[in-house]
Amino acid sequence: MNLIILLVVGGLIGWVASMIMRTDAQQGIFLNVIVGIVGALLAGFIITPFIGGASIMDGALNVQSILISLVGAVILLAIVNLFRRGTAR
Repeated sequence: MNLIILLVVGGLIGWVASMIMRTDAQQGIFLNVIVGIVGALLAGFIITPFIGGASIMDGALNVQSILISLVGAVILLAIVNLFRRGTAR
């Protein structure tokens, strides 16, 4: 059941992050899920130790973990845009 919740929440986080970074037209549902999950993983390893709490990868589903995962997904898309276009929008 945690896997299904992770896929749904990861997809929503990836979609919101792609709307923030204006890359939604280039991505489909599958890539939104990947960006959301990898962003949550990135946030879980990098951001969470500095501020505390748990990421959605650990099974915690609260406002703090969702916002941390969203920040991780936005950072991931900024890094991808930086290498793809030479600028991070």
